[in-house]
Amino acid sequence: MLATVLLVVHLMIAAGLVGVVLLQRSEGGALGMGGGGGGGGGFLSGRGTANLLTRITAGLAGSFFVTSLLLSILAQSSNTSAPLVGTGAAPGRSAPAETPATPTTPAPPASGDNIPAGSQPRGGLLDKLQGTTPSAPPSR
Repeated sequence: MLATVLLVVHLMIAAGLVGVVLLQRSEGGALGMGGGGGGGGGFLSGRGTANLLTRITAGLAGSFFVTSLLLSILAQSSNTSAPLVGTGAAPGRSAPAETPATPTTPAPPASGDNIPAGSQPRGGLLDKLQGTTPSAPPSR
């Protein structure tokens, strides 16, 4: 119930933030709209209004950040199942037993590869990470 109310408030803040940002006067005028000359003295003109809109934007942005954090905390506290990250198993299943890392030899290249027959890996970074070491350097 609390999460639903907080989500509705969060969406209202997001809509208000979008509206206030769109009301602000453009500074760059990259598309030729909003920031240029045009007639003076409108509803939202002058430094006071720009300062007010800036403060409202900052307040809405801060409250959007706070409601985002609260929603994520509520979502995590309501999730009582095991975490998906780091277990290596699907939800509802037990994690597989860990096997010790054993160095494996690379598979022989397929016949269509451009690797000369009889050549072996050179012991690059990938081989070091996998725990394999070449038995002999390739002959040239």
